[in-house]
Amino acid sequence: MFSGPVRFKPGAVAALPALSGSRTDGLGWGLGVKRSAVVLAAVMCAASIGAIAVQSGTQQVASPNPAVKLDSMVPTRFAGWREEPQRAARVVNPQAKDLLDKLYSQILTRTYVNADGYRVMLSIAYGHDQRGGLQAHKPEVCYPAQGFTLQSLTTAVLGTAFGSIPATRLFASIGERKEPVTYWFTVGDSAISSSLEKRIVEFRYRLTGQIPDGLLFRVSSIDGDPARAYEFQNQFVSNLLESVPPADRVRLSGLSKLASNGSPAIQ
Repeated sequence: MFSGPVRFKPGAVAALPALSGSRTDGLGWGLGVKRSAVVLAAVMCAASIGAIAVQSGTQQVASPNPAVKLDSMVPTRFAGWREEPQRAARVVNPQAKDLLDKLYSQILTRTYVNADGYRVMLSIAYGHDQRGGLQAHKPEVCYPAQGFTLQSLTTAVLGTAFGSIPATRLFASIGERKEPVTYWFTVGDSAISSSLEKRIVEFRYRLTGQIPDGLLFRVSSIDGDPARAYEFQNQFVSNLLESVPPADRVRLSGLSKLASNGSPAIQ
């Protein structure tokens, strides 16, 4: 089911309730005073938050997370999957190089094959600053821009041993190439599934004076059978997350630190 990007009107503010001034008895006056106090407190709270946000915008520092090194973070062999270096060129990046250089500071592209010969293409694009215009671009926008036809677009939840990842799936084609794709975004240590969630996470970082980093995690297959492709992609993702240290698992998946440490995750 196709859906357009979520847009929010900047500066939208809920209307404040009008203060009652029509009653002249003690009860009416008391209600008016209480309501005035509530409104004043709300305004002061909003002003305080705004002041913090403005201050953090001028004093932002990088995220406290360890530096990301995708080459060493993602193993070349794990759980029956191995990299095929000679096939890395088959991984299509549906974005122009100058845009990629602007959006991301690191890009990892690999092709993996399992014992049965099934191949999964992995592409991870990491950006140290995911605010505003530097935010990662959605594949459902970029694939068609590079000549692909978008056959389907759906949301999905990838269940893993460490929690559930909100993801998007699309089926794109160009000529004889049929490519089912699964991807998700992370901002900081959180996987996000909407523009609203992204803004909430960004605001949380802004309050602490930090710049949120993030990544686009994408797996795809050359396969005319999307159901089969998504099954193998699920297996690949689960195997990969089980094969990396907890800290790297959090960065790649956006799953909570609690779940990554082995505690039961909320499904």
